[in-house]
Amino acid sequence: MNNAFLVRTLGSAKFNAPARNNFVEDEGVLVRATVPANQQYDDSSPLMEKAGPRRKLFFNPRRTHAAIVSCGGLCPGINDVIRGITMVLWHRYGVRQILGLRYGYEGLAPSFNHEPFELTPSCIEDIHKDGGTILGTSRGPQDVGQMVNYLEQNGINILFTIGGDGTQRGAMAITDEIEKRGLEIAVVGIPKTIDNDIMYTQRSFGFETAVAMSEVPITCAHREATGVRDGVGLVKLMGRESGFVAAHATIASGDVNLLLVPEVPFQIENVLSLLENRLPTKHHAMIVVAEGAGQDLAPGDGTDASGNKKLGDIGLFLKQAILEHFKTPNTRAQVRYIDPSYSIRSAPANASDSCFCFQLAEKAVHAAMAGRTRMVTGLWNGSFVHVPIEKAVEQRNRINPLGSLWHSVLDNTGQNF
Repeated sequence: MNNAFLVRTLGSAKFNAPARNNFVEDEGVLVRATVPANQQYDDSSPLMEKAGPRRKLFFNPRRTHAAIVSCGGLCPGINDVIRGITMVLWHRYGVRQILGLRYGYEGLAPSFNHEPFELTPSCIEDIHKDGGTILGTSRGPQDVGQMVNYLEQNGINILFTIGGDGTQRGAMAITDEIEKRGLEIAVVGIPKTIDNDIMYTQRSFGFETAVAMSEVPITCAHREATGVRDGVGLVKLMGRESGFVAAHATIASGDVNLLLVPEVPFQIENVLSLLENRLPTKHHAMIVVAEGAGQDLAPGDGTDASGNKKLGDIGLFLKQAILEHFKTPNTRAQVRYIDPSYSIRSAPANASDSCFCFQLAEKAVHAAMAGRTRMVTGLWNGSFVHVPIEKAVEQRNRINPLGSLWHSVLDNTGQNF
């Protein structure tokens, strides 16, 4: 196993796992699945540890006390992950102490007085049918020492962190303090990002639901645009730094004439020029923009509680710019603007995402019970894997403007920038 992808363990595993016939032992998944034609395969290529149940456990299930926390913005599938963790701990391993911590990392900070609650199969059996998170969520860091005090004082052996980049960086800080104190507490994350921007997982949960749900607002905006003379449909979708949702939704729709994403800078003059060329002949146009695109044109101010830069509203900026440019009687455009972000983020997961959520949760439980820590579960090259948190958050997964996905967008829309 390449050291860069080596997952930490709490120590020697000595308890027998429940009897099953699908144990995974010492299997790796290639980080790079393809080899350039002019190179030979090198058996020293980096590997990720394959996820799955181990024969030996670090924790005694009868004495294990687990806790779950969900942080950051909402995303389809959070409840599915909470349910999956609870079901696998309970039914596969016989763990009977499972705590739901309220409102993100605030649930680990005594000053907030958030009362946790016990999770059992009966109380979570239907939560996957609803969007949001039954645990609540919050943004922003808490005092690491106090959080580890909480884990230690409440006898919690395993902490599952459901969240994105900031959440998992917080999980790293927690493990640093745990290691400093010499405690045997595992911290295992399930990466949550609707933008699909976590490294070393080819898909994040909620992403497929977001793409599928984007079809309706795009279709509606397109119908509105075609229903009037010189109508311009404009839809703003999720994507702070990565435009994957907008790109996949654009390709799936087939109605979009221009896509704007954070990875590809643009000039407002180019947008207006495209409309000048299209409206006189087609009398309508359809634009999709990711929320983080064009921040040089519509900059935000300050940061949010998680330290993320506040974004300017590029959707409203584009709407106003188009209306101002086409404001004469002979060139008047009619803009139909839709921002469905919150209705998508708060929706329940679709069937594919729901299944994926359960599998990520299942693999997280297997890893934690075997004593893995400071890692997240992910899907890579067709297999579920363990990813060290350092690798998962080292940079953002972003669209490559020279890659096949962006070329598919250009072919689908006909845009030339």
